Amino acid sequence: MTQLSVNINKIASLRNSRGGDVPNLLKVATDLQSYGAQGITIHPRPDQRHIRYDDALALPSVLTTEFNIEGNPIPKFIDLVTQIKPDQVTLVPDAEDAITSNAGWDTIKHKDFLLEVISEFKSHGIRTSIFVDPVEKIVEGAKITGTDRIELYTEAYAQNFKKNPKKAVAPYTEAAVLASNIGIGINAGHDLNLENTAFFAQNVPHLLEVSIGHALVSESLYLGFENVVPMYLQRLS
Repeated sequence: MTQLSVNINKIASLRNSRGGDVPNLLKVATDLQSYGAQGITIHPRPDQRHIRYDDALALPSVLTTEFNIEGNPIPKFIDLVTQIKPDQVTLVPDAEDAITSNAGWDTIKHKDFLLEVISEFKSHGIRTSIFVDPVEKIVEGAKITGTDRIELYTEAYAQNFKKNPKKAVAPYTEAAVLASNIGIGINAGHDLNLENTAFFAQNVPHLLEVSIGHALVSESLYLGFENVVPMYLQRLS
């Protein structure tokens, strides 16, 4: 079954909006795991506008599932990740002022940089994944970087799902088959929700993990985390 990692950035945004500690990030992470989440994802950004670096350092004390840290591998991020040694690091080519992730890596243009960074993380025993678009040459380029996995950037799928689900998912199916054939694991994330996740999981072979945050938190405002997490697990089964 595809694993569900819950991105808790939005919880940190809500907490930070009042300057206190409500909702408590560690309590939410603990509860999400008790409701069935198989991992916790965070994406600290340089301005720490949601997840703070001290959050990243505190979370391992309550995590019993996979810890995935996403981000642009600037020196401060690399130092943080190698200090914590999470289960997985996902490299994302975010600009420092990006509101949210909006593109995958050009694994050909940035080959040498990715080779160096991935080698550093793997020397610390950290599984690596890189955020990519479902493009054949980009997936092939990922193999050269030495990454363990790719995370397929699913915004285009989500945007086109209602118009034509089969057409929307086709590039992801092809990318997943290619990645599996060349020995790369497959993750996915961005704008997946309760409506489109099941179809994606059914049509993307060898899908190991999805990371879902914004939609899951938004849906939980109505339905509650304790209900929504099992609903996602059902769609991924």
